[in-house]
Amino acid sequence: MATESPDHSPTGIHRPPDAPGMIHVYTGDGKGKTTCAVGLATRAAGAGLRVLVLQFDKGFSEEDHYSERTSLRTLPGVEVIGTGAERMMPSGRFRFRNIDEDFAEARRGLKLAREAITGDEWDLIVLDELVTCVQTGLLSERDVESILDLHGGGSRAELVLTGRGEWPALIGRADLVTELRMRKHYFERGVRLRRGIDH
Repeated sequence: MATESPDHSPTGIHRPPDAPGMIHVYTGDGKGKTTCAVGLATRAAGAGLRVLVLQFDKGFSEEDHYSERTSLRTLPGVEVIGTGAERMMPSGRFRFRNIDEDFAEARRGLKLAREAITGDEWDLIVLDELVTCVQTGLLSERDVESILDLHGGGSRAELVLTGRGEWPALIGRADLVTELRMRKHYFERGVRLRRGIDH
């Protein structure tokens, strides 16, 4: 049976205070990348870690389309920040074309990410949909790699990036890569988004 350290965690699982944080990448065309990151954020919060969830290209109006924010905001030590212009139109259709505000919001998200990594406030930083921003043309591969450069400068925070459209340099620099592959999806049958399950 594992012995317990004074903080009630099994002995040996904590990294030294000066150890660098790992880089996680959740990618692929399957559903569940954000869900994985939110699960990790929940686990970290349960262990008393300080967590920032910074979402890219997930703007919102008065009606928040992303239910995970509601839950995360109830957890002690967790802060959630959404960036991005609204893409859900009043008609219920999704806007795919980028507008100037999308680019400005992506840059704002990058600035916030840099501040989080160079600060000492967070134990876990989730950059949700940052990888997708490269695929959609809002940011460049170099923009994302600059975030990894900052993190590699000695950040202790665990860093999580999610989204579709990975590239070799990103995968090569990550410590953990999980690819979610779509084998089958109910959207193919015309099932609409369901609140609490899909958003």
